[in-house]
Amino acid sequence: MKYNDTFDFAKRLVKALAVQFGSTCEVVLHDLTGEDLNHTIIAIENGHISGRALGDGPSKIALEAYHDAEETHTDKLAYLTKTRDGKILKSSTVFLRDEKGKAIGILAINNDITFTVAGEQALHSYNTALQNTREPEPISTNVADLLDSLIDQSIRLVGKPAALMDKGEKIRAIRFLNDAGAFLITKSGPKVCQVFGISKYTLYSYLDEAKDQ
Repeated sequence: MKYNDTFDFAKRLVKALAVQFGSTCEVVLHDLTGEDLNHTIIAIENGHISGRALGDGPSKIALEAYHDAEETHTDKLAYLTKTRDGKILKSSTVFLRDEKGKAIGILAINNDITFTVAGEQALHSYNTALQNTREPEPISTNVADLLDSLIDQSIRLVGKPAALMDKGEKIRAIRFLNDAGAFLITKSGPKVCQVFGISKYTLYSYLDEAKDQ
């Protein structure tokens, strides 16, 4: 299937899924072939759920796929995410691929299950189908929020405030950020340096060590 055909079909599928499942189901299509990380969403229905709109930036999964374009990414089904205003979503991510198998887009389905999680016992079996019970991943509305979220995740990964981390722990956190594609975000370097209390030179040094480990 050609590039245009793939995205034309995916856009129609976005609309169909949203109509099928109603206003509590957000469906998003990301284009990973462009050079502008700030604007990957090319189709979205029921964007009121996450607060995103046409032309907004990538999710964490989309950023990782953009960062490792040559890697084979696996579809991720029935996992938890959360919005900035606290909605709990049951999400699935499906990769669109070109003829060589390279990821060129992402179709994401986010179903709002906030009320069922809060106490809808009649729908308990629906919620227990989730494939993992890790803390829900936040959905960002722009790359600045996404960078903040990734930095927070890197700090939680180490398990202590950045100011108390030793060199090895900071390298571990920075390796997470690099693997997640954080440094593809414009002006991410200065923000990371500020949070971890290191210089630009030290950041590059830590990145080299992280890549060698």
